[in-house]
Amino acid sequence: MSEFELGLTLVLFAWSFGLAGIEIEIEGGVGWAERLPTWYMKRGLTGRIYGIVMGQRPLTGYHVFAFTIPMLVLHLPYVMGVDWTLAGELRTVAIYFVVAVVWDYLWFVLNPAYTVQRFRRGNVWWFEVPWIWRFPRDYYLSWLLSIGLAGLAALADGSGEPLRRHLWMLLGLAILVAITVLLAPLYHRWYRHMRRAGADDR
Repeated sequence: MSEFELGLTLVLFAWSFGLAGIEIEIEGGVGWAERLPTWYMKRGLTGRIYGIVMGQRPLTGYHVFAFTIPMLVLHLPYVMGVDWTLAGELRTVAIYFVVAVVWDYLWFVLNPAYTVQRFRRGNVWWFEVPWIWRFPRDYYLSWLLSIGLAGLAALADGSGEPLRRHLWMLLGLAILVAITVLLAPLYHRWYRHMRRAGADDR
């Protein structure tokens, strides 16, 4: 793994960690924007199609922005001087699907209302899909899709380099997530400390 790829992996992990932290602060222990002042859509053509693609989860105004903004951020290099190529675009979208899973899983890992112990089928109403081992099917599909896109990027690039770099990034992110799982109780303690009686200065 080159210094650039190592740096990219660390930044993507930090970004995923930050997105998870923001959502924990916004949603608390109630996920999928269930109690936020946003709109929910399950009916109509858009709601039904989204439900089919997203395991019967409702489309919400919150998630329209939450999913769109990270995709736009990943495309910033292309408006800052990096040449757009098909291979680069495929790798960018591949990275998006990886970040989405890491960010989502860290929400559960870091959230004291869930933690790794409670991240199981039946405890998460918006993951009423088949689970394989400890994770919902969606996680596996997202990572497999990301690998497939990186493979297409390798074909478009004419070399195996995009796929090789992507696989190293996946390994790096998996290691960082595992370390976070081990250290998560420290975050839970800080989370409760900041919410102790008398700590709120409002």
